[in-house]
Amino acid sequence: MDKIKNEFRGRHFTADVILWAVRWYLQFPISYRDLERMLADRAVSVDHTTVARWTQRYAPEIEKRVTPHLRMTNGSWRVDETHIKVKGRWTHFYRAVDSCGQTIDFLLSARRDAAAARRFFLKALTQQHAVRPRTITVDKNPAYRSASKSMKKSGELSRFARLRQIKYLNNIVEQDHRRIKRLVRPGLGFKSKRTARRIIAGYEIFAMIRKDQVPAIPANDMGAQRTFIASLLAVAA
Repeated sequence: MDKIKNEFRGRHFTADVILWAVRWYLQFPISYRDLERMLADRAVSVDHTTVARWTQRYAPEIEKRVTPHLRMTNGSWRVDETHIKVKGRWTHFYRAVDSCGQTIDFLLSARRDAAAARRFFLKALTQQHAVRPRTITVDKNPAYRSASKSMKKSGELSRFARLRQIKYLNNIVEQDHRRIKRLVRPGLGFKSKRTARRIIAGYEIFAMIRKDQVPAIPANDMGAQRTFIASLLAVAA
């Protein structure tokens, strides 16, 4: 417990209160003001702006520490992009899952072009839990084919990796976008790209837990989730 306290040094609230708020915000479509009221019901008086700071501080920390415990995805990637608002503007949001729906990675980009597609592929390929793709299913955006060709030429992507454009096979990632949209909606978008990246990292890691991508945690066991995350913060503190 001392190590957990060190990780939360300087906070006016205990680690269990902070982690409770952060975990709930990152998993359910609620606003910071909703959490302020929920905490008040537990006799914890905290302003919603403080809850926002907690989430921005600890979401990427939780993501960093859970990631090494993820099970491996398979080599059939499904890649697509959607849009979210950042600073009042629509921003391209690239995401990839495997054929079983397991999350691989995401990327926020101001542009939707070959350079952005290449950045996303390169980022996804660095993930420890991602198997190098044998197939990459995409939509009809020509940027993906351009990025794939340049990466094969440079050796960054296997020349045997097959890029295919089969719309119905991408339904799995398109459906998965809806979860992110539900979570983003109560907050009405993000104030900055940095904030968006930090919060979305939290959204995605808790989605991976619910998808049973962390063997150490039963998918729907909230108690096991709480204990596991607290222990990771303690070990790394």
